[in-house]
Amino acid sequence: MKEIVPSNFVELYSADQIQGMVEKIASEIREAYPDDADIVCVGVLKGAWIFHADLVRSLNRPTQVDFIRATSYGGGTETSGVVRILKDIETDIRDKHVILVEEIIDSGRTLKFIKERLLQSGPKSVKIAALLDKKERREVDCVGDFVGTIVPNHFVVGYGLDWAEKYRNLQAIYRVEGEKLH
Repeated sequence: MKEIVPSNFVELYSADQIQGMVEKIASEIREAYPDDADIVCVGVLKGAWIFHADLVRSLNRPTQVDFIRATSYGGGTETSGVVRILKDIETDIRDKHVILVEEIIDSGRTLKFIKERLLQSGPKSVKIAALLDKKERREVDCVGDFVGTIVPNHFVVGYGLDWAEKYRNLQAIYRVEGEKLH
């Protein structure tokens, strides 16, 4: 079945390119931790759920999985700057390596907030794995440890990324024509 893609969406990364990024990140994570490392992959809902699933499967090692849901967006394309936790993790992360899995690092506010919150629970480490990094939008000090690629400063959708809760289902990642962010 052919996907229905609006005419103002311009493909940035194909499904094959995305899978290559996922494999690259998984390889970097495997190299960074010993085979017996106690790893918890914490996906940031809602956007990271597809990337999170693909990444965990690509790691090819036992990992625990959990999710956190935070938001700094309303229904639009611009962050509000205020981070709210809507669902917290349930896993005890004390003395474990946590990989915070996010689909995109934008302003960095949400990830910085979540990382600092997780560090309070006594993990061995907290690292960030992000499929995309929109560095020119960074407002706070937040660095991805495992990153698929740097993305231009456009509003992007697909592969978990949404626009007002739609288009997460698209297999590729698209730039929305006419929605360049400032």
